[in-house]
Amino acid sequence: MMRKIGWLFLLICYTQGFSQNETSRWTSLFNGRNLDGWKQLNGKAKYTVSNGEIVGTTVFGEPNSFLATEKKYKDFILELEFKLDAAMNSGIQFRSESKAEYQNGRVHGYQFEIDPSPRAWTGGIYDEARRDWLYTLDYNPSAKTAYKAGEWNKCRIECIGNTLRTFVNGIPTANVVDDLTAEGFIALQVHSIGKQEEAGKQIRWRNIRIKTSNLQGAATDKVFVANFIPNNVSEQEKQNGVQLLFDGVSTKGWRGAHKKIFPEKGWEVKEGILRVLPAAGGESVNGGDIVTEKEYGAFVFQFEFKMTEGANSGVKYFVTESEKNMGSAIGLEYQVLDDEKHPDAKMGSINNRTLASLYDLIPSVREPRARRKIGEWNRGMVIVQPNGHVTHYLNGWKMLEYQRGAQYYYALVAKSKYAQWPNFGMSPTGRLLLQDHGNEVWFRSLKIQELK
Repeated sequence: MMRKIGWLFLLICYTQGFSQNETSRWTSLFNGRNLDGWKQLNGKAKYTVSNGEIVGTTVFGEPNSFLATEKKYKDFILELEFKLDAAMNSGIQFRSESKAEYQNGRVHGYQFEIDPSPRAWTGGIYDEARRDWLYTLDYNPSAKTAYKAGEWNKCRIECIGNTLRTFVNGIPTANVVDDLTAEGFIALQVHSIGKQEEAGKQIRWRNIRIKTSNLQGAATDKVFVANFIPNNVSEQEKQNGVQLLFDGVSTKGWRGAHKKIFPEKGWEVKEGILRVLPAAGGESVNGGDIVTEKEYGAFVFQFEFKMTEGANSGVKYFVTESEKNMGSAIGLEYQVLDDEKHPDAKMGSINNRTLASLYDLIPSVREPRARRKIGEWNRGMVIVQPNGHVTHYLNGWKMLEYQRGAQYYYALVAKSKYAQWPNFGMSPTGRLLLQDHGNEVWFRSLKIQELK
């Protein structure tokens, strides 16, 4: 009997020791009494300590304010709780920086978004003062209900290597793969306000802790991954069924439209980029459009593109090549265009030939933040659901959506340049196409995920 009690005592001690060891891996970033270890940057919103909580209060006339850790962190898992006393925008910076040479010390870097507005993007990843949105919850709409208004919410941020994942109340919200910033501070944001009556709104944070060793992220899931490393597919993307359509070194998987081989001129593969070469005599003397060798029905097609000034191009889907004697294969088209310099932007109807529009059918939303400067890389995406619902994205923003085969779809086609082709855009499957319009355009990170 004594021997059994002895073994039981040892087992309890071992278990308690293990639990204490697990707990000891976490380091508290807030002592519950004062702001030791933190410093305020940029704006002068109020940060105080009350009841073991950090309280941030809005101040009219001040820019975004940040309470930042004095220490920088590279790979880590951060957990904390936050609560909004009112509807207000806020965020949690991570791997962020403040440098005198960058916008006079403005805080910039990754941000866990806190957004109680109707769009419900809490848990998305924003690139503060840099690239704008990296991951909105339009990419992961089922997570929009994770945030609980008026209650304490638990935030978890995992930064392990190039993978950045966020969670709200245990629900996966965002997954970004990026290598722009590997290390930086953590900061609690009090957002600027535009009206005097918005002064005095508060956000609270508590139980702020971090783990920097023996990191083990949450189990993989099916959440969409926004990967910003060119021509790269992460492990979770692979599990989600994402494949590269361009390997960065060859034209494998592509051929000329209405042709058996890839064009001998007009296109170039160099340094991981598929480039449309400029044609002095216009598109008619260049290499011509290219299409995938495989056809697709329901899918997520991602692509990055960069334009020269005044450029015109396009990305088409459900291309069948059934038209005869056509200079360009016909299909539904995600417009790629310099809206400011190319005249096509002012043609068509109600701006339905502008960037990210469904060409000649449906205009994209007029969201200036979605548009990059000419010469910068853009991220495009077309999602076609098995039920025929289609969505266009540009740089993280939803630009339009529509239903193939709906009555309004046929009405739009009837009034467009495509009216002459019966059942335009309604083939169950088709090829993807990159357009050669005679202008210099670059493509990379061409990815496909087939949906069932």
